[in-house]
Amino acid sequence: MASRSNTTVYDKVIRITLRYLGPAANRFIARQVKNHLHKAPGDLSPSDLLSLIDWIRVAVSLLTEDSEVVERYIAELQKLAHSYER
Repeated sequence: MASRSNTTVYDKVIRITLRYLGPAANRFIARQVKNHLHKAPGDLSPSDLLSLIDWIRVAVSLLTEDSEVVERYIAELQKLAHSYER
């Protein structure tokens, strides 16, 4: 298991997404990164997060009408994005 300091941005996004999408998390995020950011998932950087979050909000909103769940998920991702601003 990778140490916390070696955890990639992608890994952190997956960790959050697992709580909301379960086993589909990895495939879902990989598709968002590839299709919308035109990058390999492993190349996801902190500077990509806000754009990725926008795409995730759209996609997840199409999957569920539960806006509270969508907002909690997005809030966790935004917290992650802002953690890189320090």
